[in-house]
Amino acid sequence: MQIFSIIFPLIFIVALGYTCCYFKFFNQQHIAGLSKFTFYVSLPAFLMLNMSQINLHQSISLQAFLSFYIPVLAVFALGILIDRYCLTKQESAGNYQQHSVFGLAGSYSNMVLVGIPIVIASLGKDMIAIAFMIITFHSTLLFALTYLIGAKGNTADFSWTKFAKNMILNPIVLSIGCGLLLNVSGITLFANLANALELLASPAIACALFVLGANLVFYKVAANWQPALISSLLKILVLPAAVYVAATWVFALDTQIRNVLVLLSASPVGVNAYLIASQLNTHQVTLAGAVVLSTVLSVVSFSLWLAVLL
Repeated sequence: MQIFSIIFPLIFIVALGYTCCYFKFFNQQHIAGLSKFTFYVSLPAFLMLNMSQINLHQSISLQAFLSFYIPVLAVFALGILIDRYCLTKQESAGNYQQHSVFGLAGSYSNMVLVGIPIVIASLGKDMIAIAFMIITFHSTLLFALTYLIGAKGNTADFSWTKFAKNMILNPIVLSIGCGLLLNVSGITLFANLANALELLASPAIACALFVLGANLVFYKVAANWQPALISSLLKILVLPAAVYVAATWVFALDTQIRNVLVLLSASPVGVNAYLIASQLNTHQVTLAGAVVLSTVLSVVSFSLWLAVLL
């Protein structure tokens, strides 16, 4: 009953977003506008405010960082091997750009849209401090690794300068960075500005979940669904299991910190992974299917992980 109480409000909002878009109450242009407000205004306000108020001594932990990112890199490598030796036809073997994108599909978590809401709902707002530190490096590390490995077998035009600029100016990374600066410097926002930011931040989680559900209408699972299913299972079962093992027995983390890391890693495939696949023009169908399948299956997997953790 406790798990149902945690999961149901989140599922309801995602399902509402999907239903409103499926029945054309919202069209793609409407969702694009709502997405822009969510990612460029509301979520950054939410992240900056919370980052400015967290206890940094509790959130900065090398052991927690390693407990999360060693399994992430291991699953990324496993995804590359699976695509190279099990899924790819002989003539395409050695296409490292393709293999690295599949590795990304199995290791890139939708932390902001799904991870943070599930952590808050199940563990409380006090536990999101460690999540912010993980999120800060998540996209930068995995996207850079995807491009770096992909460059081994493909010389497509790519600018590391542009990539670095995009990562630094990413609204999620930028807002966490600004919040960290406020926290470290001890600067306190004056009351009226803080209240205004609180108002902007208040719909962030609901909007993020609604947008996630609405966007599922635009992603399709292709007839060749097996690669999407494999990457989804890597993402929502294998990765969190590896994080659980690392956090519990290798680094012996505090139970609550371990639970945060496992729930973040159990989040479905992030939509940005599909955007990377589209940019590199490889595995787009697989990534689109993985976004849908992993999101739908995460209802079951989150219930499983919450039963294990709580």
